Amino acid sequence: MGYAELLVSDSAQVNREQLVGDLQRILDASRTLHHLIQSLLDQSTVRHAAGADLTEYRRTLRHDLRTPINAIKGYGEMLREDAVDEGQTALVIDLDKLLEEATLLLNRIDGLVTFSSGDRASDSPLPAAGIGTPARMVENLLKGVRPVRAKEADFAAAQPSHILVVDDNASNRDLLTRRLQRQGHTVVAAESGEMALDLVGKDRFDLVLLDLMMPGISGYDVLTSLKRSREYRDIPVVMISALSELDSIVRCIEAGADDYLAKPFDPTLLHARVGSSLEKKHLRDREREMIEALRSEKERSEHLLLNILPKQIVARLSEGETVIADQLSDVTILFSDLVGFTKLSSQLSAADLVRLLNRLFSEFDRLALDLGIEKIKTIGDAYMLVGGLPEPRADHAHVVAEMALAMIGVVEQMNRELPTPLQMRIGIHSGDVVAGVIGTHKFAYDIWGDAVNIASRMESHGVPNRIQVSAATQRHLHNHFRLEPHGDIDVKGKGSMKTYFLLGRDSGPN
Repeated sequence: MGYAELLVSDSAQVNREQLVGDLQRILDASRTLHHLIQSLLDQSTVRHAAGADLTEYRRTLRHDLRTPINAIKGYGEMLREDAVDEGQTALVIDLDKLLEEATLLLNRIDGLVTFSSGDRASDSPLPAAGIGTPARMVENLLKGVRPVRAKEADFAAAQPSHILVVDDNASNRDLLTRRLQRQGHTVVAAESGEMALDLVGKDRFDLVLLDLMMPGISGYDVLTSLKRSREYRDIPVVMISALSELDSIVRCIEAGADDYLAKPFDPTLLHARVGSSLEKKHLRDREREMIEALRSEKERSEHLLLNILPKQIVARLSEGETVIADQLSDVTILFSDLVGFTKLSSQLSAADLVRLLNRLFSEFDRLALDLGIEKIKTIGDAYMLVGGLPEPRADHAHVVAEMALAMIGVVEQMNRELPTPLQMRIGIHSGDVVAGVIGTHKFAYDIWGDAVNIASRMESHGVPNRIQVSAATQRHLHNHFRLEPHGDIDVKGKGSMKTYFLLGRDSGPN
């Protein structure tokens, strides 16, 4: 108190408002601490402690004693850093004395707590001034390993982050806020657990520094509430408390806290633990982003694969099947070819020609998808599809017939916009095929067999704007579609074959 009063008086004379304000906070905290320690010497306090839960009493007392010391050391250390930067040697010396007294008292808190409870049997000798405490042992070890950075500028955040500070003590909130802001972070402060939960629901934070003991909703309750939430459980939480009991630390870590800091906090330790928690958080964020990018890329790849292969074949390949080869009985194959396309191509630019084919074949693709027919491939202006594979279906010929009629309709509609009308030949045949995937680079799902060759001959020997079908297909369709005989055609290796024209759908037998 004496050092603080002198420093306040000296600073007021040179009109340094910021310095006076921080020194006044130190003085107020010193007076609070002085009043608290005096009360511990009162006999009524000792009698009250003897009748209370001793463990809880000691815990509360440690917290109450550490809170003002935290303010004294926190403001004092920040003022010292500024004084060093400004070359104010006299102020640095006085602040060192003040901080030394605060540290000495901090090291003797356990003795004060034991004395106040009246439990003389469990007294531990008060530590002598020169004996190192665990905190000093850590400090000495760090000094031996590497120089401790003295300037707050050295603590600049590697990645500035958005941090929520939660503490019911105004000095603690202010100290933490200013420390973190000096490191480059943006900070929002909350004075209660209720306010903290409300802010988390409204804003997105990278880290929460959370006081353990608060009236109303405690820090432990805020922690468990955050970790139960799917939305907020990944926000790292560092607990801060004047309690240093191992059970409190363990309970918080078990509940999901990322780390724990005791008040009054060391600036170097604060920076290290905040930095470590933020680094892990940002790494988790990047991991989630990478997983999401991989998921999107996987979906895109699967979508592209489904444009090349049937869904069932993609599934089989994904399950590890390396050779896809199926013998399929009774499917219906359609070949189509544009008549007059060569003449039309000479009248259109390359871009217009590609746009025309893309528009036409895209409409065919949509029809095939709606009808559940598998497009096999396009070759130039030819289009090939099959009904009844890769999964068998009884109405394979019917859906292919519907597709052929719709394709003629699409061409007729597009002719209204073209300078030279297009015509289309379509040939259909039903029979057995072998289907499989070939290639390892630009692989493709294809079909082979006599039925494929016959379907191709149905198209090549057909008539523009007509749909020619074989007798095998006619047997599937004659009860539901209108057909008329067209005569025989010669098929290489098969001889003469009867053919029919598909005219349209018929609700009754033909």
